[in-house]
Parts: sequence; C-alpha cells; structure tokens
Amino acid sequence: MTKVVCAPDSFKGSLAASEVARAMERGIRKFSPDIEVLRLPLSDGGEGLVDSLVAATGGQKKKIVVTGPLGRSVEAEYGILPDGRGVMEMASASGITLLPREKLNPLKTSTRGTGELFKALLQEGCPEIIVGIGGSATNDGGIGMLQALGGKFFDSRGREIGPGGGELKRLAGYSLDCLDPLVRRVKIRVACDVDNPLTGERGAAMVYGPQKGATPEMVAELDRGLAHLAKLVREKEGLDIEKVPGAGAAGGLGAGMMVFLGGELQPGVELVLDTVGFEEKIAGAELILTGEGRLDQQTVYGKTPLGVVRRSGKIPVVAIGGWLEPEFSSLRGEGLTAFFSILDRPRTLEDAMQMAARLVEETCEEIIRLFFAGRK
Repeated sequence: MTKVVCAPDSFKGSLAASEVARAMERGIRKFSPDIEVLRLPLSDGGEGLVDSLVAATGGQKKKIVVTGPLGRSVEAEYGILPDGRGVMEMASASGITLLPREKLNPLKTSTRGTGELFKALLQEGCPEIIVGIGGSATNDGGIGMLQALGGKFFDSRGREIGPGGGELKRLAGYSLDCLDPLVRRVKIRVACDVDNPLTGERGAAMVYGPQKGATPEMVAELDRGLAHLAKLVREKEGLDIEKVPGAGAAGGLGAGMMVFLGGELQPGVELVLDTVGFEEKIAGAELILTGEGRLDQQTVYGKTPLGVVRRSGKIPVVAIGGWLEPEFSSLRGEGLTAFFSILDRPRTLEDAMQMAARLVEETCEEIIRLFFAGRK
C-alpha cells in the first residue's frame, strides 16, 4: 500500500497545521481510499507548536487564564508530553493574533502572560520545557515574563518598571534573587523561527516592529531600549547578547530566555522534527506533502517546508501555499520536487483565507493524481 505523509505547518490566520493536514488527507482520499495517509502537523516554533507536539506524541493539552499582551485576561494553553516534558508557545499568551490591529503597540505590550504560562509548567514538575517564541505582539526583551517569575527590574529610583518595550529605556538595574527557584531545576529549549540578532538593521525592532504596530519613531525607540538592556547585561553578566542569532526573536524574548533563564536557543523546525521522531514516522513513505500559507524568502531561511525537505532523504516532497514568491524556488536545490499554489483563480486575501481548507483539499487531490500518473 502506498504511504503518503501530510506534514504541513499552519496557514497563519486561516488554518491550524492539523486542519491543513486533514484537508490534505481528504484530497488524497478523493482519489483513492486505499492510500495509507499519515497526518503529521508541524510547527517552526510559532503558533501550532503545542498542537503539533501533542498530536505527534499522544500528549495532553491544558488551558489556563493568563495576562494578555495589554493586560486583559486571555485563555492560553500548554501541553504535557507522555515523557513528562512540557511544551508551550508564547503566541498563546502574548501573541499578535490576540489583539486587533488598531490595538497593537509594542511600546506597551508585555510578555507577562508568557511568564505565567511558563510558571504553570514549572508547577507541573516538567523536567524539560520546550518554548515556541514565534508570533509575538511584544518587544520587551522578555522582561514582562521575568517579572511574572519573580525577577525585579527597576528604574534609577528603585521602582519596578512598567509593561512594554517603551519602559526599557528607564531600566537601571535588575535582580533575580526572587526568581522562582524551580527555574534552576528545569532544562529549557527555546524554539526560534527566526535567527535575527537583538538590535540593529536585522534586529527585533527594525525587522518586526512595524508588523506589531510600531511607527518609524517607535522602532527607533524600541531598538534603543533593547540596546540599553544589552548594555546592562554586558556590564552585570559580562555577556554580549546583541548579535547572538535568535536573540531578537519575539521582540527580544529569545535574549531574555537565554540570559536570565539559561534557555538554549534552537531552530524551531529542527527541534520539532527531532521531538516528533520525523525520520521514523516517514519510513516507508513514497511522497511527503508539506506547506504553509506563504512560501517566500522567510521559508528559505528556516521555516517548516525547508526542514521537511532537508530531513526527507530520497522521498519526493511537494509543497503547497497560498502565496508563492520567486525566492522559494531555491528550495529545489535542497531537494524539493515541486511546489504549487492552492489558488484556483484570482481571489481577495479574505476570500482565499475563508476558502483555504477546500482549496488545500482540491490541490492535494490533483497532486496525488499527478503522482500516480507519473508512476504509471
């Protein structure tokens, strides 16, 4: 029996990775119900990380109420894997999708809820915690998270600074003496979906600030705030964190987790593929289908489709997406067999997102027809 693996990421804002995988399977089964289909929804460390790892390992999900990016309560979730490891994604507590566009303001948004979510996993007694840090609405260097865990960050008068990246310029010192002691007993693996440094032209504020609602003036202020935080760390810890790849992920949360919690930054897709046992799962497959909503230059820099292609061995890999950019074609050099847009005709973005499940299903039906025609 032919085995086909459906290993997509999410189509952000439209379909979770698990929904994409199910739509892929429906398309395959339209052609033949006799094909063995393995659904393996994936993530690069952003939204969908918990779903991906829980589904692949047979773990369980739990929900709690935490502080949202602007202080209002939100419901967030985390996962417990069968071996006791915990998994969470900061987007669930401090993500950009939790706010309407007009409310986005990285001078004010905080990662406090991420810290509360992390604390819940500490209390579960997890020996290791995997943290996905993609999809943030924040640019506070992880200070809000650390305050929720007991860290003290104060101004020149010894007063605790407030929430948001706009407060970093007031930071005069910090103390970790009251940090939750459970932090020191757990291994922390941080799944980064980008490798940006903390500051500068490729830094957190300059590259991602505008999509989080920052004006050019705000971007400059946020970048100065992160540079100021890095200066304090350099003076107190003797560590230079400004140019570390991944330090700028999630508005500097990567740097905060690395410096203050001892987290190990790793490419998100590689961490996920290792955790789900990707090579073992795809054994015997004759075709792998992958994809994400937008196949572009960022995909080439380390998103899920690239990870799948690199780890697929000699199995053909076909990628689908709603938006294709020319840079993505370079993945052919990595071993990608082919890629397709799911769009059947010109559509508005809103219409395409609403129709995404059907479009994925129809596209995968055509791909599997072509695959079997080629075999004949």
